[in-house]
Amino acid sequence: MYGELRTEIRDIIRKLCEYKAVSIVEGSVCVDHVHLCVRIPPKLSVSEFMGYLKGKSALMIFDRHPEFRQKGNRHFWAKGYYVNTVGRNEEEIRKYIKNQVEADQIEDNIKK
Repeated sequence: MYGELRTEIRDIIRKLCEYKAVSIVEGSVCVDHVHLCVRIPPKLSVSEFMGYLKGKSALMIFDRHPEFRQKGNRHFWAKGYYVNTVGRNEEEIRKYIKNQVEADQIEDNIKK
């Protein structure tokens, strides 16, 4: 996910998080995956939110980029996701995500 597509995905994720009152603490749209550190309201389960985020964002991406839908399936994201609670490691997790942004910016410049 490079350039304009990366920006669109970032905007879509922000918008969908706002709809569910989920706060993005830190985030990074990488070449082939996304890192998010979020605060999810207690009334919303993690699995419910991830299903919503991945499902709705895929539909929005397909609306803007129908060429992704023509690859024989209707999936944009991988089936799974990784979840962990932040607890004592919030600063380390935020630093890791920020480092991913820097690494991807370097990679973007190489690919251009």
